[in-house]
Amino acid sequence: MNARNNIAQFEPLGFNQFFDDRRIGLGVSLGNIARVTAEHRGAYEIINLDGEFRAVVSGKLMLTALCRDDYPAVGDWVVVKGGIEGSKVIEAILPKQTFLRKKYSGKDEAQLIAANVDVAFIVESMDRDYNMNRFERYIVLALEGGVRPVIVLNKSDLIAEAELSARIDQLCKRFYDIEVLQTTTLAQDGLSDLSNYIQKGKTYCFLGSSGVGKSSIINKLLGQNSIATKEIGVKTGRGRHTTTAREMYFTSKGGIIIDNPGSREVGIVDFGRGSKELFIDIEKLAEQCKFKDCNHAKEQGCAVLAAVDSGYIDASQYENYLKLRKETEYYEMSSQERRQKDKKFGKFIKNAKVDLKKYSSK
Repeated sequence: MNARNNIAQFEPLGFNQFFDDRRIGLGVSLGNIARVTAEHRGAYEIINLDGEFRAVVSGKLMLTALCRDDYPAVGDWVVVKGGIEGSKVIEAILPKQTFLRKKYSGKDEAQLIAANVDVAFIVESMDRDYNMNRFERYIVLALEGGVRPVIVLNKSDLIAEAELSARIDQLCKRFYDIEVLQTTTLAQDGLSDLSNYIQKGKTYCFLGSSGVGKSSIINKLLGQNSIATKEIGVKTGRGRHTTTAREMYFTSKGGIIIDNPGSREVGIVDFGRGSKELFIDIEKLAEQCKFKDCNHAKEQGCAVLAAVDSGYIDASQYENYLKLRKETEYYEMSSQERRQKDKKFGKFIKNAKVDLKKYSSK
C-alpha cells in the first residue's frame, strides 16, 4: 500500500498532507499518530485507526512545557507510544495548522480552545443573546488562528420575520464576507443549511455563550442526545453552563464536531491578523491619518475619527475596535512582565543549585 493510501485512511479523522509532512519531518510512523478527542484533568482521550484510548502526557513533555499552550488540546495530532493496560503516552504534538485561543476575564493567561479547526460556528440566540460586538470578538478570535468563521443565528423562529431579516442585513453590512446561517432545533428542517455545510473529514468547533443552544444543535446533527442540555434560567434569563469539557464528536456524514463550554466574556489575545482582516476599513483609513502613531481617539487629522463622524464607520464598531486593541496591548504588557518574572525565577533556581552544590561539597 502506498503512502497516499495510508494517509487516506486517516482523512476521516481530519488528517491531511500538512500533518503528514510534519510527521515525516519528525521521522514518526503513521502507526504512532493519533488525534486528541477529549481533555480531562491530567488525562486525554485519543483516536487512531486502532480505536479509542486513554492517554497521559510523558514526563519529558511535562518538563519541556513552558506554558499551557505546550500541552495537547482537543483537535491536536500527537505522537504516542504504548502505555500500561492499553493506555497510551503522548510524547510530542505535531505543529498546528490552525487554532482557537482566548483570554479569560480576570486572568493574564490565555487558553487554547481547540486545534486544527477548519470552521468556527459562532452561535447566538435570537431571543436573548444577540450582540454585534460579541460576534466581532469571536470572529477576531477565529481569524487570528486561521479558522474560517461562520455566523449561526439560532432560535431564529422566536422573532418576527421582519426583525430577523433586519438583523441579517445588519450582519451582512458589518461582516460582508462572512456567511450567516439560520437554525432552529424545533423544526424538522431547522438545521438543513448547517447540516449541508458540514463536510466529511473537516473539523468544526461551536463557539458562543452559555444557553445559546450549541449542545442542542450538536445533538440534532449527531441524531442522538450525546450532550446534556439545560433550559435558560427563568429568573436571570441567562444560559446555564451545560458543557463542562471540550470533546470531539463524529457525525454520520463524516463531519468532525468539537463542542466547547460557553462563556459570557471573550478576551482577545492578539490584535494582529484577525483584527486587521475584520477591521480592514478602519485599518486602511488609519494609513491616511496625519500622524503615524495616531491612536484614533482624539488626535487632530485622524482619518478614522472623521469617518466615524461622517457615518462611514459604524460608531459601535469603532468603539469595539478601540476596546479590543486596548485589551490586547494590556495582555501583551502582562505577557512581557510574566516572561521577565520567569527569567528572574529561572536565574534564581540556577544560582540556588550552584550554591547547593558548593554547600554539599564542603
